[in-house]
Order: sequence, then structure tokens, then C-alpha cells
Amino acid sequence: MATKSSSTRSSSARSSSSKASKGKSKIHKVMSEKKHGTLKSGSGKKVTSRKQAVAIALNEARESGANIPKKKAAKKKSSR
Repeated sequence: MATKSSSTRSSSARSSSSKASKGKSKIHKVMSEKKHGTLKSGSGKKVTSRKQAVAIALNEARESGANIPKKKAAKKKSSR
């Protein structure tokens, strides 16, 4: 019986895992900045909201090339 070696993985599988770790590290860095009170928004003011910190973290991770999906749009109500 032949066994599969781990070296036969495709390069796309490796690149997606590195993108995931890049995103995790960015999010971890931003959330720790928020915890220590050093996170600033685009206007230079200190961020106090947890939701705003998460939004900044996801935005920075996307800019760095991490594979993070876009926010889902809200469903529209049907007018009946």
C-alpha cells in the first residue's frame, strides 16, 4: 500500500493558511492595542468601542491581504 506524503499539497493550500495567520495576527495586534488604550481611529481619536475596534482590525487585515470575507448585506424587506 502506498501512503500519501504531505509534500504533495498544492501551493494554494499553503498560501491560504499564511493569509489566515496574517489576518489573525493583525486582529490580535489591534485588539491588544484597544485593550491597552492605544488604538486610534482614522481621525486620531482614541477608540473606546469594542465594535469599532473589531471593524478597524478587520479592515487592516483585509488591507494586508488576509482572506477575510466582506460583511454580509442585510436582507431587504418585501413590501406586501
